[in-house]
Amino acid sequence: MATRRPVVRGLLLALVVLCLAPVHALAVAAPAGPRYPVAGLHRPVDLLVDKWGVPHIYAADTSDLFFAQGFNVARDRLFQIDTWRRRGLGLLSEVLGPSYVEQDRAARLFLYRGDMDAEWASYGPEGRLAATRFAEGINSYVDWLGRNPGALPPEFGKLGYQPARWRPQDVVRIRTHAIGENLMWEVARAKLVCLAGPGASRYLRSLHPAHEAAVPAGLDPCSVPDDVLKVYNLATAGVSFTGSGFRTQDAATKDIADATAGSNAWAIGPGRAASGRPILANDPHRGADALPSGRYLAQLSAPGLNLAGAGEPWNPGIAIGHNENIAFGLTNLPIDQTDLYVYELDPADHTRYRYGTGWERMTTVAEPIGVRGGTPVTGQLAFTRHGPVVKVDEAAHRAFAVRTAWTQPGSAAYLGSLNYQRARNFGEFTAGMRQWGTPGSNLAYADVRGNIGYVPAGLTPRRTGAGYDGLLPVPGDGRYDWNGFHANSELPGQYNPAAGFFASANDFNIPPGHPVVSNYEWQLPYRKQRIDELITGRPGATVADSLALQQDEKSLVATQLLGFVRGLSSADPDTARALELLRGYDGVASVDSPGAALFETWIMKYLHYVWAHAVLPQAAADALVRTINPDFSLVIASFADPAGWLGPDGAAVRDKLILDSLPVAFRDVAGRLGADTSTWRWGSLHHQVFAHPLGGPNVGPTPVGGSYHTIHPSFFHPLTYAQVIGATFKMALDVGNWNGSAAINAPGQSGDPRSPHYADLNALWAAGGSFPLLYSRSEVERNLDVRIRLEPASG
Repeated sequence: MATRRPVVRGLLLALVVLCLAPVHALAVAAPAGPRYPVAGLHRPVDLLVDKWGVPHIYAADTSDLFFAQGFNVARDRLFQIDTWRRRGLGLLSEVLGPSYVEQDRAARLFLYRGDMDAEWASYGPEGRLAATRFAEGINSYVDWLGRNPGALPPEFGKLGYQPARWRPQDVVRIRTHAIGENLMWEVARAKLVCLAGPGASRYLRSLHPAHEAAVPAGLDPCSVPDDVLKVYNLATAGVSFTGSGFRTQDAATKDIADATAGSNAWAIGPGRAASGRPILANDPHRGADALPSGRYLAQLSAPGLNLAGAGEPWNPGIAIGHNENIAFGLTNLPIDQTDLYVYELDPADHTRYRYGTGWERMTTVAEPIGVRGGTPVTGQLAFTRHGPVVKVDEAAHRAFAVRTAWTQPGSAAYLGSLNYQRARNFGEFTAGMRQWGTPGSNLAYADVRGNIGYVPAGLTPRRTGAGYDGLLPVPGDGRYDWNGFHANSELPGQYNPAAGFFASANDFNIPPGHPVVSNYEWQLPYRKQRIDELITGRPGATVADSLALQQDEKSLVATQLLGFVRGLSSADPDTARALELLRGYDGVASVDSPGAALFETWIMKYLHYVWAHAVLPQAAADALVRTINPDFSLVIASFADPAGWLGPDGAAVRDKLILDSLPVAFRDVAGRLGADTSTWRWGSLHHQVFAHPLGGPNVGPTPVGGSYHTIHPSFFHPLTYAQVIGATFKMALDVGNWNGSAAINAPGQSGDPRSPHYADLNALWAAGGSFPLLYSRSEVERNLDVRIRLEPASG
C-alpha cells in the first residue's frame, strides 16, 4: 500500500490530491463515537470501526478482548445471535408461541449432554475463559439496551420480546447449526435400493475411492420411511417466522442448502508468488439467501494475541484469517460423522429395543418447554445407546435413531479454532488441530517464513462390522457400532507440497492406498480442477490474481457436456436454435451470457430428469431427481461410455436424451426472457436476494453469475433461480504484508437495518470487488468510520 501523501496547501492542489490519493489517504479524522460504561470490563477498550464496517478491538488483555468481542457482536448482530441461541437450545416457543414446540423438542434432542469438564478442556487453556467472557460481553450489551430501549434492534419490537442473556455453556452446547449432509444421502440411497435394487445406488453419487455400496446384513431398505428425517431436519433447520406472517424457507431451499454447502481454499507458496511471500485465499460457501452473513469480520488485538479475519458470529475468536505469524483458512472435509440406526422394538414395550441377544431400554428425558401465550408443555425425548430417537413406527414396532460425532466433547462447530489462534509455526498449528472435532475440515496454512500446507481434521468414526461403510442405514442391534475415532494425525495432510501450492474444493483428496477412508461422498472435482489449472498456468501470482480466481465462472461441466451437443442437428426449429446457441457458448456462466441462461436451465431442470428416467425405473427415477443436487459426473461418464451405461444403442439413447430435453429448456427460457436469444442474459434469470427474516428490508434482487460447478459458486433454486448458497464472505491474504490483504462480506457487516453497514458492501460484492482487510492500527486509524470506547462502569 502506498505511503501517505504530505498535507498540501491551497484548495486546487488539495482537490487534485484528493482525486489521486490512495484510499487510506482520503480518510479524515472519524468523529468520536459513543462511550459505553460497561460493568464487568477491567480496563478501557478501543473499538474502532473502519469504513467497511469491520471492528478492530484493542484491549489490555485477552479477558477484556473476548468480553469486548461479545459486546460488539451483540451491538451489530444481536437479533441474529439471539435467534441462533434460541433455535439451538430449543427456546423458540417461549417467545414465538406454540407452533414452535416441535422444533424446540427436535433441537433439544441434539444438544450436548456430556461431561462439561471434558467439553471445556477440548478448546484449550483459553476455551472456558473465552466463552465465559464472550457471553458476559453479550449480556453487558443486553443490559445496556435495557437502560436504553430506543437502541433495541427493531426485530424484537416487531416480535414483541426482549433479547435473552447468555450462559457460557450456551456457546458450546448447541450442535445443530453445522451437522453434515451424509444422513440425507443414506436415506436417499436406501430409497433407491428399495425401489430398484442394490445396483440403483450407483446413480445417486460417484464414490471415491471407487466403491460399491452394499446393503448391510439385517437391513430392509424398504423399512426406512420417507419421513424418517423429519425431526432431524426440523432440528437443523433455520427459524421460519411463519407464525408471525414473516418470511419462511421452503423444503427445496433447505435441501439445496444441506446438499451443496462447500468452499474453496488455496495456499500459494513463495516460489509461485510475485512478491516472494505466500498467498492464502478462502471463500466458504454458506447460505446466501438471507441476511446478515453467516460470517463476521473483526480484528482482535491484545498483548500476545493479534487476530484478523472472520468467524461464526456466535463464537469467540477468529476461525478464518491470520495472526502475526500464520494465516489459516478452511474448507469442508466431508467426513462421514453421522449414521441412521434402525431398531426392532419390543412389541410389548416400545421403550425397549433389540441389542445383542436381549432388549435394552431407551433413556428418556422430560424437558419442560415454555410456550408464549399458552401452557408449558413437556417434551419427551428418547435416546438409545447410539443417540437421539428421531422416529418411532408404532405399527411396525420399529424405531430410528441418529449416531453423530457432534455429541462428543469438543464438537461445537469451529470453536476448535481457539486451539490454533496463537500458533507461530506449522508444528504448533498442527498440534492445535489435534482436538478439532467438527465440522470435518481441511485447514489451509501459510506462514511469514514462506511455508504452506494443510491439516485435515475432524472426528472420523472407526466403524466395525462386515460391510459397514456408512452409506446406508444400519441395524442398531450391535452388529454395526463405532469403535472410537481415528486420531486427526492419521488423516493425510501436506507441508510445502512439491507443486508449490495446495488447493481444496471439498474434493476427494485421500492418497491411493491410505488406510483411513473418512468418507466416500465428496463434492464434484470440477472446481478443484479449474483452480489447479489457473494456479499452475499463472506464475508470479498476486493477491489480485487470487481475488480474480475466486470470481472465475468457467464451468468444466459445461465444457464437457457441450462436447456431446455440438455435433448434433435437428429439423425442429426450437431444437435447432438451442443447438446453435450452445455451439457458441464458451462455458462461462457470466451474468451477461445468453448461453449460460439456456445451459443451466437445461441441465438443472431437464437433462438430469430425462437421464434419471433413462437409467432407472420411473419410481426410482422420481426419487433420484428429488435429491436436488444431481451428480453430473455420472451423466458425463454415461455420455462418454454410452454402451456401458445406456445399453447397446447407448449413443443413440444419449443423443435422444439431449435432443428431447433441449427444446423444452429453450421454450422455458424463451417464455421468461422472450424469443430473441440475443437479449437473453443469465443474470436476467439468476439473481441474489438477501432476505430479512421478518420480510424486510431485503437487499436485492441483484443479477449474479456463477453456477453449481464454478469456482465462483451459485447453488440456486431450480424454480426461482434465486441463489441459495454462495460465497458471501471471501478473503485473500498477503502473508507477512498483512495490510495488503483483502476481503468482502455481503451484504454488509451489520444485521441492524438502521446501520450504514447493513447493505453497504452488496454492490461491491456483486461486482466481484473487495476492500482492504487492515491490520496495523495506523492503517485502521486512516480508514476509520467511528471510534467507540468501552470503559469500566464506576461503582
